Amino acid sequence: MRKLTLVSITLFISSFSFAQIKLPKLISDGMVLQRNDSTKIWGWAAPNEHILLEFNRKTYQTNADKNGNWSIKLPPKKAGGPYKMKLNASNKIELKDILFGDVYLCSGQSNMELPMGRLIDKYPSVIANSTNLNIRQFLVPDDYDFKQQWKDFSSGNWQSANPKSVLDFSGVAYFFALELNKKYNIPIGIINAALGGSPAQDWISENAIKKFPAYDAELQKFKNDDLIKQIEKSDQALSNDWYAKTNSADQGLKENWKADIDVSNWQEMAVPGYWADGLLGKTNGVVWFKKDIMVPKSMLGKPVKLLLGRIVDADSAFINGKFVGTTSYQYPPRRYIFNAGILKEGRNTITVRLVNNSGNGGFVMDKAYQLIADKDTIDLKGKWKYKLGVKSTSTPSQTFVRWKPVGLYNAMIAPLQNLKLKGILWYQGEANTGNPPEYLQLMNSLIADWRTTFNNRNLPFLYVQLPGFMEAKSMPAESNWAELRNVQRKLLSTPNTAMAVAIDLGEWNDIHPLNKQDVGKRLALQAQNLIYGDLKVSFSGPIFKSITANGKQLILTFNGVGTGLAAKGSTELKYFSVAGADKKFVWAKAQIKGDKVIIWNDTIEKPMYVRYAWADNPETANLYNKDGLPASPFESSLNLTEL
Repeated sequence: MRKLTLVSITLFISSFSFAQIKLPKLISDGMVLQRNDSTKIWGWAAPNEHILLEFNRKTYQTNADKNGNWSIKLPPKKAGGPYKMKLNASNKIELKDILFGDVYLCSGQSNMELPMGRLIDKYPSVIANSTNLNIRQFLVPDDYDFKQQWKDFSSGNWQSANPKSVLDFSGVAYFFALELNKKYNIPIGIINAALGGSPAQDWISENAIKKFPAYDAELQKFKNDDLIKQIEKSDQALSNDWYAKTNSADQGLKENWKADIDVSNWQEMAVPGYWADGLLGKTNGVVWFKKDIMVPKSMLGKPVKLLLGRIVDADSAFINGKFVGTTSYQYPPRRYIFNAGILKEGRNTITVRLVNNSGNGGFVMDKAYQLIADKDTIDLKGKWKYKLGVKSTSTPSQTFVRWKPVGLYNAMIAPLQNLKLKGILWYQGEANTGNPPEYLQLMNSLIADWRTTFNNRNLPFLYVQLPGFMEAKSMPAESNWAELRNVQRKLLSTPNTAMAVAIDLGEWNDIHPLNKQDVGKRLALQAQNLIYGDLKVSFSGPIFKSITANGKQLILTFNGVGTGLAAKGSTELKYFSVAGADKKFVWAKAQIKGDKVIIWNDTIEKPMYVRYAWADNPETANLYNKDGLPASPFESSLNLTEL
């Protein structure tokens, strides 16, 4: 993920104090401007300075105001380009390679931010063939400010897609843009303004957050720079102290366990797996792992890729005592590439120093653990030797200042407000699963707030419903993730919104599932219908509509039926549950009849409540339409008014 930078707003303002025109980072070479709409070109200059703008054989002019602000409005322009633009005042600026197309703001947390570079093993041919001058991204830097809205970003530039630059593109946004560019043959501009771990309240303006007194109070608290410095200093000191004590006491570092040593007295553990399930139990600290492998001569003299799935929490990897890679936290996939010369024919030893900060340390299940050189692959799963280097307490908790209310809006959204957009893409919610009921209020406020920001009360807002995550359960149970998905479904009652269902695109062991292509495609289908007015496209799977009772049966109707309902992979519908007035849910039988679903359980005389795919990870849920799009999870009852 991108490194956070905090830029002084004072330095930012002073940079415009000299007498020449200056443009925001967005208004630059390679930019994509919204077609078929008036375009504002803006910037700063000396007070009252006269500015001339030449574009498309026409000249426009204005004077800066007494504070040095100026703007020029251009008439609507059809899709196309590239164009040039010249600005003249006490200095001259020429902008090149300008396109007009459709511009989308893509925001949220890590699953929107996750770049194509993290997907390089899943989509190698897509990346290799990504060169396209008509798909471009502006990557907004990760900054925050609790005091005031920024006028410009600390850095940033437009990049067209190619095998190198696309590695920094949002995966979801890139696949979305790819679909629309193919279908409509117009340029697509992506404004990538997302930050991992961020809750919805971070992205709301100060004026709008006042509806939430607790968040407003927190905002006021974090306007104190001294408080932030104190928190960051304290957190850093505690973290440094933990690592210093842990490293100094680590027997593996003292005795150089990365080297070729005798491990006959080490214990064995199956990898992947967690040491909490074995002799070590729930232990924080450092555990060293070793595995001997036999390398054939055919693997020598070639670049080598070491895949170690995912690890909880941090790791450093060595082969034959030589360092090959490290990762400092648990979420990224371990993918270490090193040059020829480290491997040797015959016996080789892989060593992993694993640092566990809290929770269950170890190697995440159902991931790839392999050593790959060209066409040769060695499977690394199985028995590994391990030994405890040092046992520690869990690491001290940290205060993530950047996730406090309003800060991201001020630094990452406010500088965009002069830009015209075609729509907004939003992928976020994981950070708000602790309080699903509040999420509906937050999102309605955020949508209204952004529509005010961009002066467009009908600005389309497309979002992704959370996918499945965590271990599957065999019995009906409560789930905050399911509840938040239901809240996301209810958000469809807000005008000009659309939801891409992703319940079947998750991974039980990874909060960052790799299938971003289908997420992008489903968002593109929603856009084709909502934004581009394609009434023939099947854009949604079944969305719960209504419920009626017929004795022991509940009869459900749906929107998004398309060409018909279907049970994917089976003639039997799964993951419906039903309850009476006591709301004690049991599994229900379910059957498709025409465009309806009939559910029942013979033990429930008077069914009142129904749930579908109500779980953290409802792996077997299989209600789709015949166009291959999944139904949204939902909960409803006979006495509940629905969408």
